[in-house]
Amino acid sequence: MSKIYSVVIPVYKNEGYVGQLVTAFEALSAEAQARFAVTMEFVFVVDGSPDRSLELLRDALPAAKFASQLLSHSRNFGSFAAIRSGLAAGRGDWFGVIAADLQEPPELLLEFLAPMIAGSADVAVGRRETRDDPAASQRNANLFWAIYRRFVIPDVPPGGVDVFGCTRDVRDHLVAFTEAGSSLVGQLFWVGYRRLEVPYARRARSIGVSAWTFRKKLRYMMDSIFAFTDLPVRVLMILGMTGLLVSVPLGTVVAVLRIAGVIEVPGYAATMLAIIFFGALNTLGIGIVGSYAARAYENTKMRPLAIVERRAQFPAGEEPDHGG
Repeated sequence: MSKIYSVVIPVYKNEGYVGQLVTAFEALSAEAQARFAVTMEFVFVVDGSPDRSLELLRDALPAAKFASQLLSHSRNFGSFAAIRSGLAAGRGDWFGVIAADLQEPPELLLEFLAPMIAGSADVAVGRRETRDDPAASQRNANLFWAIYRRFVIPDVPPGGVDVFGCTRDVRDHLVAFTEAGSSLVGQLFWVGYRRLEVPYARRARSIGVSAWTFRKKLRYMMDSIFAFTDLPVRVLMILGMTGLLVSVPLGTVVAVLRIAGVIEVPGYAATMLAIIFFGALNTLGIGIVGSYAARAYENTKMRPLAIVERRAQFPAGEEPDHGG
């Protein structure tokens, strides 16, 4: 029986790319069969998209020259939840993940597959060498990933990770994680295994604008920091020790000035400084501790990370078999 390579595509506001995706994946599927004797399966996960992505995929996939699955979330749970649903549904011996906007070359998926088949790598990630994006977008992305590498996971490539492949064993570990408010990229690097980076040039977005907004980036950064590092706690401890060291000489100076009669209103300046400094420090500490507590509370609920509302399978070029 032919081995299967399952590719997961999270879909959100990508209706304009459906035709391009089908064409690109048909060519990719034929090449995978010719080069590796591997059957490709494409798992599309529509993550509560408000456009016609689901409808267009439902119409296009039955006639496509590759096997596919179409999953639909009951609402928008986020791209990582969509990827996780697709990974769980995939039937492959190897797995790949790529965005639906085709800014990452689909050919990368076969470059990931080759070392995984050869047994020289368990995880393959795309390392972005250049990106054909507006200058402001490039600066923001570079800054974001520089902070991520510095404070969260140093092993992440400088341009971040938008496309990757992994073995079934790695997939099994990824879908076993049930923590909410985490980062799939962080988990991919946390599990370890033999990892390979494949360089590529990111293409310009041909249709629409990215849904990866500043607000989502900030949320992603916060989730990653609180899920994979105790940096905020260590920063708070450093600030606390610094405040303690500063308060000792400050108190000494205030006491000397009070004895010398320089300060006419006893304790006023020192009291105000102490209230402002330590009040702000205390508020910051409560916020940091509260963030960890809130995430721990979310995980105690044991809610599913996403809900698949509808599911369908499409054998290559045949009529669809609609599920529940």
